[in-house]
Amino acid sequence: DVQLQASGGGLVQPGGSLRLSCATSGLTFDDYAIGWFRQAPGKEREGVSSIANRDGSTYYADSVKGRFTIFSDNAKNTVYLQMNSLKPEDTAIYYCAAGDSFAISMAHGMGVRPSSQLYDFWGQGTQVTVSS
Repeated sequence: DVQLQASGGGLVQPGGSLRLSCATSGLTFDDYAIGWFRQAPGKEREGVSSIANRDGSTYYADSVKGRFTIFSDNAKNTVYLQMNSLKPEDTAIYYCAAGDSFAISMAHGMGVRPSSQLYDFWGQGTQVTVSS
């Protein structure tokens, strides 16, 4: 039974930092890519960042490039999203998802955002609120 557990959200002031965790179980970690998505009230879900564990390739949305860093701890089957220089517009529920590492790494290689349709398993969300 595949499970993804997202955690680490909270309330932070603009300019602050948070680290989100996506702990996975029930899957072969190296065969999967993990993506972070977010959805703000009244807005569509947005792919924020992803990492393909088979080759370590990554993707960042333009809105977070230079501020967010995604990385894996293979020993813990966990992917992290380090979020720095947070802005009020980063406020959203953040979700992690697991999908085919080969297909998603192909998207990374082309410099395009991997489609959410490439992800098979989704975790519950964690709320991130950036406010003074």
